[in-house]
Amino acid sequence: MNEHGHEPPYSKTMLTRALTAVGLPTTRAYELALRVEEDLARLGDSALELEHLEELARSIVGEDEAAAAVRKLRLYREFQRLELPIVLMIGGGTGSGKSSVATEVAHRLGITRVTSTDVIRHTMRAFFNERFMPTIHYSSFEAGRAWRGEDENPVLAGFFDQTRNVLVGMGAVIERALSESWSIVLEGVHLVPGMLPPIENALTVHCVLQIEDREAHAAHFWIRDATSTGLRPVERYLDALDDIRLIQQAIVDRARRFEVPVIENRNIEHTITTVMDLVLSRVETSRSVASGSRR
Repeated sequence: MNEHGHEPPYSKTMLTRALTAVGLPTTRAYELALRVEEDLARLGDSALELEHLEELARSIVGEDEAAAAVRKLRLYREFQRLELPIVLMIGGGTGSGKSSVATEVAHRLGITRVTSTDVIRHTMRAFFNERFMPTIHYSSFEAGRAWRGEDENPVLAGFFDQTRNVLVGMGAVIERALSESWSIVLEGVHLVPGMLPPIENALTVHCVLQIEDREAHAAHFWIRDATSTGLRPVERYLDALDDIRLIQQAIVDRARRFEVPVIENRNIEHTITTVMDLVLSRVETSRSVASGSRR
């Protein structure tokens, strides 16, 4: 937006992308962008005021949705001008859809760095012998096999031990990103509320995905098996589904205890929109805090 309160010269493609990013369905976003293009051509103008956009949007999506879309669009523009990098962390159990959501949200936010905690685990196990750090040499739901403690539940004990180790590596990844002022999206089962290191000099957003219904959760592994051409065989995950869901519940319980938003991933588009809303709400909160500190 320029000093006169106008948006930069109009681009149908950029407006469609921005409207989609803030939650408007793609068909409606394109329809509205096309309507704006026609209206600006009629007026002989090349810049778009958000008030004018809201007026046009009312006839396509209705008054309430138009107002909400423009409000989010303002916050989206503010996000693009943030001086602080953003660290978005998407946690949740195995098979809850974290990687799909993280990839799409990163695309909508224009963040090019997306990292999985499981990639960090795989990197660490190349450097640390299994005798020194045994649990990182197993998948999260199998780490109990390497646990030598006397806990009543080795599945959870092994997972939490693995998480503590992986989060050391994750902290190094975040530190590097912030030293370069890079924004980053992190996803993974190890992003457990209450166990994460403090993050300073960044706008942080943390959420946890879950799939409450057992059959729906199992279906995610069938889909993942089909899309990974057998690299992640479904039988392995289905055989361990009880342990996977036990870990998921432990993560969700900690999320609620530490007031981290829990998102039921019934529909991926709705989940993506919800995560985007969390990011934009964080931008709005940071703006309010900054305004208050200047008074």
